[in-house]
Amino acid sequence: MGKNELLRRITVNPDIFGGKPIIRGRRLAVEHVLGMLAAGDTPETIRSGYPWLEMEDIQACLVYACCLVQHERVEPFILDQAA
Repeated sequence: MGKNELLRRITVNPDIFGGKPIIRGRRLAVEHVLGMLAAGDTPETIRSGYPWLEMEDIQACLVYACCLVQHERVEPFILDQAA
């Protein structure tokens, strides 16, 4: 499944979560899935809590996040070794 096809799984509905990106019009925010992945949850664990969720939905969340940050520059935090 290509990038554009995956991104079609991410929708916005002003009546759901104030217009935050959600998965296929359902009440599951992209940020929630990304947060679970960042916390170390596996796709299988996430899917057990949301039986309707497909692996492509999780992949779509990652593609969406990648698209948002691909042109961003993140500066690393530099520690002062003298302190």
